[in-house]
Amino acid sequence: MSFSDLGLSEKVLAAVAATGYTNPTPIQEQAIPHVLARKDVLGIAQTGTGKTAAFVLPMLTILEKGRARARMPRTLILEPTRELAAQVKENFDRYGAGQKLNVALLIGGVSFGDQDAKLMRGVDVLIATPGRLLDHTERGGLLLTGVELLVIDEADRMLDMGFIPDIERICKLVPFTRQTLFFTATMPPEIRRITEAFLHNPQKVEVSRPATTAVTVTQAQVPAGREAHEKRELLRRLLREAKDLKNAIIFCNRKREVAIVHKSLQKHGFSVGALHGDMDQPARMAALDQFRKGELPLLVASDVAARGLDIPEVSHVFNFDVPHHADDYVHRIGRTGRAGRTGTAISIVTPLDQKSMVAIEKLIGQSIPRAEGDYEVNADASEQSDRPRESRGRDRERSRGGRGKPQRGGRDRERSHEPREARGEPRHSSEGRHSSEARHSSEARQPAEARHRSEEKHAGEPRRGARQQANNSHVPSIGRPEPRRQREVDTEPGDHSHLPAFLLRPVRSSPAGA
Repeated sequence: MSFSDLGLSEKVLAAVAATGYTNPTPIQEQAIPHVLARKDVLGIAQTGTGKTAAFVLPMLTILEKGRARARMPRTLILEPTRELAAQVKENFDRYGAGQKLNVALLIGGVSFGDQDAKLMRGVDVLIATPGRLLDHTERGGLLLTGVELLVIDEADRMLDMGFIPDIERICKLVPFTRQTLFFTATMPPEIRRITEAFLHNPQKVEVSRPATTAVTVTQAQVPAGREAHEKRELLRRLLREAKDLKNAIIFCNRKREVAIVHKSLQKHGFSVGALHGDMDQPARMAALDQFRKGELPLLVASDVAARGLDIPEVSHVFNFDVPHHADDYVHRIGRTGRAGRTGTAISIVTPLDQKSMVAIEKLIGQSIPRAEGDYEVNADASEQSDRPRESRGRDRERSRGGRGKPQRGGRDRERSHEPREARGEPRHSSEGRHSSEARHSSEARQPAEARHRSEEKHAGEPRRGARQQANNSHVPSIGRPEPRRQREVDTEPGDHSHLPAFLLRPVRSSPAGA
């Protein structure tokens, strides 16, 4: 079947032919006729199968008739990340070149003023991330009552990023009679609940069972030690020994780890870029453009690059960190082996990752073989040069058997609680002598009558320190911390010896007639 058999308009067919595509993918072949028939569609397909074109092409055909009004978009596409939203806009620019359609992009990192100006001119296609879209609606600069078609793309990623409450709010702002297209690669129970709530008699299009990987991707796992520097050395060795490596994405679980691995690879002579959620939007787009153009063969990224990014010629994917969620593994390795090409996905697995690997193999329904070759890592001083200074110091202490700077909580800490006599130190140090002299000088400054009243009051009572010592007399003194020296004049209820003398003067009552 060709694109001309799907019912697309002549302008759209011409744009598709100009890009060089002739035959639709299975998801496009099954979904496009239902979208053109104005039916709700639930599309389930593994990543890299052409889901974006499955809704972009029929939307362009539908939007040829009609006109947008100010602040009231005709169609709305929700994406979980800025990169995916920008990529969908590129698809509209490519396939809709012969049409006069206004396409707006609402994402973070861009000024509200520029986005408001585009909304005022009227928008046929609004592509947005949920957070920025709700910001515009709360400001009153956007009305969703004119939306005719709603697309929720990468719904399982929306779930992982916590956008489901925002999606529910947005679905209540658009008309009930809208057409809804729902695309996802996996179907957890929460996603199934959303589809039942917001889709009306949808046409289910499933070209592969949920959470399957492409058969064109060769998967392997390589064992590694627990230490991070061992994983980094193993990664560098895998990059050097990889066969037919054209470019690669290296995935990490945390943004901090992305920065560390990026700096390590740069230090060892690799041409590499970084991509994670804390980077500003221009830097993120620049890193992606350099990677797409081949200026940077390696890209260290967090899961922000794992969903839907269309970089068709990625030859390798390396999981520096095994993902915590098994679904993320499917999306990560889906960056390679796209559009029928072959690819390689290698995961570095530590002993702590075994539980996650079992969950991944259970999800994809196949076992991941171990890579061939001996990948034992012997970390010498040169290999550890990129490690943080603190961790190198801890390892040096560990290698010397604990000698060197005493650690907190060790033998020296236990020794500090012994009595001074047991440690051979004088009981009254200079610090104690100075504090005692300070106490005597402060007592000398007290009025004599105030001290006399205090001594009479407590003449028959032992001081607090003496009472405490009497109560603890049955406790052995060896190994027990020495109690702090108490002040020689302790304050008790009713004791005013600690007050200045002028506050102890009697108050003269005024005459009754005054």
